[in-house]
Amino acid sequence: MKNYATKNLRNIGIIGHSGSGKTTLTESILYYTKGTDRFGRVEDGNTISDYDAEEKKRTISINTSIIPCEWNSVKINLVDMPGYFDFIGEVYEGLKAVDVAVIVTSGVSGIQVGTEKSWEYINKCKLPRAFYINKLDRENSNFDKVFKGLNDKFGMSVVPVQYPIGNEENFKGVVNVISGKARIFDYKTKSMKEVEIPEELISKVEECKNMIVEAVAETDEELLDKYFNDGELSDDEIYNGLINGCAQGDIAPVMCGSAVKIIGIETLLEDIVECFPSPEKSASLGARYAKDDSRLEVKIDDKSPLSAFVFKTIADPFVGKLSLFRVMTGKMTSDSVVYNSQKDKNEKIGSMYYLKGKQQIPTSEITAGDIGAVSKLQFTTTGDTLCSRDMSIIFDKVEFPESVMSMAVLPKSKNDEDRISNGLNKLMDEDPTFKVSQDVENAETIISGLGETHLDVIASKLKTKFGTDVELQVPKIPYRETIKKTSDVQGKHKKQSGGHGQYGDVVIKFEPRCDGETDLMFVDKVVGGVVPRQYIPAVEKGLKDCVKHGVLAGYPVIGLKATLHDGSYHSVDSSEMAFKVAASIAYKKGLTEAKPILLEPIMHAEIVVPDEYMGDIIGDINKKRGRVLGMEPCGNNQRIIVEVPQAEMFKYATDLRSMTQARGNFSMKFERYEEVPEVEAKKIICSKKVKLAE
Repeated sequence: MKNYATKNLRNIGIIGHSGSGKTTLTESILYYTKGTDRFGRVEDGNTISDYDAEEKKRTISINTSIIPCEWNSVKINLVDMPGYFDFIGEVYEGLKAVDVAVIVTSGVSGIQVGTEKSWEYINKCKLPRAFYINKLDRENSNFDKVFKGLNDKFGMSVVPVQYPIGNEENFKGVVNVISGKARIFDYKTKSMKEVEIPEELISKVEECKNMIVEAVAETDEELLDKYFNDGELSDDEIYNGLINGCAQGDIAPVMCGSAVKIIGIETLLEDIVECFPSPEKSASLGARYAKDDSRLEVKIDDKSPLSAFVFKTIADPFVGKLSLFRVMTGKMTSDSVVYNSQKDKNEKIGSMYYLKGKQQIPTSEITAGDIGAVSKLQFTTTGDTLCSRDMSIIFDKVEFPESVMSMAVLPKSKNDEDRISNGLNKLMDEDPTFKVSQDVENAETIISGLGETHLDVIASKLKTKFGTDVELQVPKIPYRETIKKTSDVQGKHKKQSGGHGQYGDVVIKFEPRCDGETDLMFVDKVVGGVVPRQYIPAVEKGLKDCVKHGVLAGYPVIGLKATLHDGSYHSVDSSEMAFKVAASIAYKKGLTEAKPILLEPIMHAEIVVPDEYMGDIIGDINKKRGRVLGMEPCGNNQRIIVEVPQAEMFKYATDLRSMTQARGNFSMKFERYEEVPEVEAKKIICSKKVKLAE
């Protein structure tokens, strides 16, 4: 694949609701431009972009993949992104590499949650966008209905630059609204041939053109004056206005077709080349100088010194780490040394590639605006900037969503623990929304992600990529114990055997701490030397060892105050060990008498949902033993602030998704410990005793 000048590049993100036909559209464009001689199908597992074993097994896209193709001396980099919400991190990465996002919408289903979410992501990234209404050959498909929905939902900036000829099984072609060219698909030659616009569509096409002219005029004062004075604009003026309006994000063109039947692919390609901005015309990128953190805006330009942004990492157990980057300024060349401004390290650029799905096409140079990959970088991770020392800048990082669901990973074979740890670390390099932590108390490895499917895929990848079989379980809850009353007890340890005996005697008052701290508070109130000074640290150490296990179910004890105020000793038989044992006897007796209770972690959660789901969410929180602290507007949604026991929240990502059709999201953090209700406490204590007995 040859190198293209920046002006002859188009970087297009393919985004939208799961199942709207994004991968099929990518495959269809690649097939039509002769980038492949076989039209792959998602259900057959033979598409170029869904090449991962997990994607083939589940017939959904999981990873963002790069598919370059060439059309009329222009290189189009198609960035195919997953529609499934568990893999939204991949979408955030992919949007960093494109100049325009095409939201694929089904002509049958119309606007779905994924369509709305895609619009939100694009707004967040301030990216130009367009719509492609797909599946117009299907039964019950309706272009006008879907277009009206897009217009009502997203505003007047949504304009039809194409209009379909025929519908459902009679869908056969597309009209280019601006030029007035009508073309139908010829199944014999598998190409489009020009025809007259069908009579019944002439007024409709004219109406669509007026919408474009009005939208273009609204975004450009010169064109607005001309439109008012002359009542019309030339096709060139409309095209230029459309390119500028699209580049600024003020206009979202709507295209249409059937990806699976390749109808309308040629007209889509023409509009990509004619209406979409090249990297030169795309918006400036936010960055800061590495030296002093001052801000700057960077335009994509091949004349400036080198700068590139690493937007994704692929961890391959055989090839090693592959870093995917987009060159922003200058040129990246193989066998050169570049500067990682984020890590303040030099990196040696070895072999470079253009990626086409999993295929790696070697290249020695990648120009500004283009997308490439380099293997085996030593220090570089996703979000880093590679540049020349003359242009020591750091591009704004991708803000990834926080992990909201956690599971414990259990190896099926004891010998696999090292391999699991190695595999998880490599998968973390690949996926910034995936986190690994260690629960030392319960000796569990905890993995956190964006949903059940996300974590399930991680477990499957451990098996297929790293050969380790694991089981996912709900993590153990870190319960705690404390006391509610006061007790004053003696702990006496006396043992006589041949030679030295053992003697330790303490009187300790146990009570709850009132200062809000959780550590053991040890107070020494011994007077008259009844417990010699040298043994008092042993009493404190004995109690510190004891609070690791409570008297109810063996959970650590918090919020305890212990005052040593009396005791006795033996001049020969007393020892540190004897006083430690005496302290533990006093601890068990004292806690049992001071009304011990079980505590559970309470989480502070903020749930953001549209108004219509408020009642369902609040009802569900009440069922989960939670309480609502308050509500406040958050954009077009409502933020509900709640406190809920952690035990009820492990599957909340799934619950919230099903209650809100995936329109809701939440964040959660630990707040404090609270007493477990008696009925629940009995179940927990009973269950723990059964496990200990096993």
